[in-house]
Amino acid sequence: MKEIIQTVNAPAAIGPYSQATAGSHLVFTSGQLALDPATGDFVKGGIVEQTRQALTNVKNILESAGATMDQVMKTTVFLSDMNNFAEMNKVYGEFFTEGAYPARSAVEVARLPKDALVEIEALALK
Repeated sequence: MKEIIQTVNAPAAIGPYSQATAGSHLVFTSGQLALDPATGDFVKGGIVEQTRQALTNVKNILESAGATMDQVMKTTVFLSDMNNFAEMNKVYGEFFTEGAYPARSAVEVARLPKDALVEIEALALK
């Protein structure tokens, strides 16, 4: 059975999708931008601040689904500019336990919603 995951601790969906769905002991988050859930606005700053907020949004969604960042199996990171990879990667590493990192893909895309610098989605065990 599919469960819809919704929390006020992450930005509301900006289209016809859910923050996350869960089923069969898995949680799939939608891509998260660096939107402050309280205001709906981007956090101030560059790639470091946007990566931190996007991952905080992922973390909050997973927690509302009964999962943790340590249960993340795979992430996909979408970057508007691959030149931001090193700075994104440094912040990304703060959210996961060394030696137990999830699998990851990181790709540069032509454009992200709302002209974000980064968008991150995750697949986790529940």
